[in-house]
Amino acid sequence: MGGLASQAGFTFCTDAGEPEAVLRLRKPSAILFLCLSWMPCARAEARLFVGEPYGHDAAFAGTGHAAVYLSGVCATTPVLLRPCAPGETGIVLSRYRGIGGYDWIAIPLIPYLYAVERVEDIPLYADRRLVAFLRDRYRRNHLESLIPDLPDGGTPAGDWYELIGASYLRTIYTFEIETTPEQDAKLIRTLNYRSNNQRWNLITANCADFTRQVLSLYYPHSVHRSIVGDLGVTTPKQLARTLSKYSRHHPELEPATFVIPQVPGTIPRSKRLKGVFEVMLTAKKYMLPIFIFHPYAASAAVAVYVQHWHFNPGKNAPILDSNRQLSAAMTSSDRRTIQDQLEELVRTAPSRDLDANGRDWASIHATAEPGLDPSGAPTLQVQMEGQITAVGVTRSNILDFPTGSDFAAGLVEARLRQELKSAATRKTARVDVESDLALLQRLLAPQTTGPANTSGLAAESHNLNLEPTQ
Repeated sequence: MGGLASQAGFTFCTDAGEPEAVLRLRKPSAILFLCLSWMPCARAEARLFVGEPYGHDAAFAGTGHAAVYLSGVCATTPVLLRPCAPGETGIVLSRYRGIGGYDWIAIPLIPYLYAVERVEDIPLYADRRLVAFLRDRYRRNHLESLIPDLPDGGTPAGDWYELIGASYLRTIYTFEIETTPEQDAKLIRTLNYRSNNQRWNLITANCADFTRQVLSLYYPHSVHRSIVGDLGVTTPKQLARTLSKYSRHHPELEPATFVIPQVPGTIPRSKRLKGVFEVMLTAKKYMLPIFIFHPYAASAAVAVYVQHWHFNPGKNAPILDSNRQLSAAMTSSDRRTIQDQLEELVRTAPSRDLDANGRDWASIHATAEPGLDPSGAPTLQVQMEGQITAVGVTRSNILDFPTGSDFAAGLVEARLRQELKSAATRKTARVDVESDLALLQRLLAPQTTGPANTSGLAAESHNLNLEPTQ
């Protein structure tokens, strides 16, 4: 890897092969490191969060979700805002349908992204069962008054789950601009004294409409809907496009863009972000009738889209890596090199007989139950050879359970194989893949008794011959 740079008293790594965008974002990277490490932010900022679509939205619409992160605004309760005290890191404001009858909800940054309260508790590999466990745990600890248990003590249904652990569902693109304490105070007054009753409507009051209103309180006319491109509906992609354009004309706001990747796992990957017009243009069921019966209108629609709405929110953007720093995405060359390293490592590793009954890793993983270690970090309770074995699933505890090292190695291998899929390349930080390969190497090595120290993982990745191509 390359040298170390230092700014504002904090260090962060850069590579000789890093794109210029990463090098330009050293200051935002240091600030983001502070925020995600639960330390005071050096300045106030607003970040537009634009999430890729998943599930039914990805299949039928593709417009995704919009929310806004405010580093200088915190919350006494999820529906009562206040200025942040020293050491606090702000909240994410978003609008969802049918959550306690409220129009907006405020959730702290790390729980919003990962459904945990400490960055060291973020799982390396997630499935629906583990994510549901983490979300419900956070709900019971912090949102019980807003989202109460069922009469039998069970977990309620509804869209509340989208408030917590967004990064398990989708890749998120962030667009950051600087704000002031005076602007934060104005927003707090506005939202605290305005009625917070549900206003959600798919066409006129969706999540993007709320985010547009919040950003407009800070900077009027910074974002707006598109009458032609989205048929008057406010969409997350349109917010990103207009805020990016506004930022280019106001460099004093110190704009920055980066990608928060979806956590690897068995949950389906989110899909490409689209606007309303783009949905129509890419859906045969919409465009074929238009081309047949209104060819001139269809041709005009294509021309308008190509000229004005061909916007890629993640183009050339750095990736938020597991060290909470901004890093370069993998290149095709990186991917091939690391793929070869992985195959060689797995081929030469000792045989891993996980189960005498012939079950493979995926079958054992499918029956694992989520749990917690003594520090409160997530684990999986895995049944092998008729016994239950605890296995750590975070970077901080995966080496702490030697008896489950074979299963843990399978988990890291599964994470790596997902990161190395061609579709994931531009959304995956190269340094994370290097670190994962080093971690797999340690898990496949002969195990010693007692908890292991994970502090040397980053250094070990330098010995894997993964230097960027010059």
